[in-house]
Amino acid sequence: MRNVLLVLAALAVLVSFSGTANAQARDYISIVGSSTVYPFATVVAEQFGKTTKFPTPKIESTGSGGGLKLFCAGVGVENPDITNASRRIKKSEFEKCQTNGVKDVVEVKIGYDGITFANSKSAKQANFSRKQLFLALAKMVPAADGSEKLVANPYKNWNEIDSSLPAAKIEVLGPPPTSGTRDAFVELVMEHGAKEFPFIKAMSKDEFKAVSQTVREDGAYIEAGENDNLIVQKLEANPDAFGIFGFSYLDQNIDKIQGSKIDGVAPTFDAIADGSYPVSRPLFFYIKKAHVGTIPGMEQYVAEFTSDKAWGPDGYLAEKGMIPMPDQERKEFAAAAKDLTPMTAAAFK
Repeated sequence: MRNVLLVLAALAVLVSFSGTANAQARDYISIVGSSTVYPFATVVAEQFGKTTKFPTPKIESTGSGGGLKLFCAGVGVENPDITNASRRIKKSEFEKCQTNGVKDVVEVKIGYDGITFANSKSAKQANFSRKQLFLALAKMVPAADGSEKLVANPYKNWNEIDSSLPAAKIEVLGPPPTSGTRDAFVELVMEHGAKEFPFIKAMSKDEFKAVSQTVREDGAYIEAGENDNLIVQKLEANPDAFGIFGFSYLDQNIDKIQGSKIDGVAPTFDAIADGSYPVSRPLFFYIKKAHVGTIPGMEQYVAEFTSDKAWGPDGYLAEKGMIPMPDQERKEFAAAAKDLTPMTAAAFK
């Protein structure tokens, strides 16, 4: 019996040592989340790594939903410290964080972005209404005879929806359901387009959500993962295809691709900044406050991201295509980031 106890004691010491070693092993910041925020966070991380004594943070592009799932899984070095998001955290995600012990979540809005519907520069620039995009991409659409009934989407070519549109096959490369870009596109484009039909607009909340948010699955919409650069490459190879991604990818590849006009407005830096481009959304990152002071460099990384040299009107993130917030909004979020002020449930009321 004594030998058994000695073995158990030795194992306990080994487990304790292993846990301590693991806790000490991570000396870098772990960041996950949005593919849209990824290039901005990467630039900040590289600048941070070059100008401080801390290692360059490691960033994974998992999508906003995927990042928040990882972030909210728990506290401890095996979990990420920060997650990027191209939409605001949902109430259900915040509650999941709380349930899993991630009690103090700090929200930092970092700027704005436009969602572009782009194609190859070798093709003609397109001009779509949000109603037309809903008809092209929804799984169920109003019957063409004008009756108030829904049918499985029959449209194969753009000009079947409207003769002014290209006489080409509907082929759209876009993000998966875990993506904040997908969430925002559905909300800002699909839902808006669905409301153009009075009988759909009059549906119950659940019915309307099912119609307006369900994307067709017959091959016209192709999920291209969280790699927006891959979408750009595929658009180059196929001038008839369109792709959905954030403005920064358009801005960085303007020699290869062009943004379609949406409701007559082209996606430009100025049009997104002044609100005239209809498909724009805020960008965020979320900080796990419990890791501050344990994972080295977190406060300094946040300070770099929220400095005017980074996210200001003339900052290096604007050069990469991020649309800066107005001065007052930047001051408010910079203060919240510095003070590490946690979100509360009241934020969702």
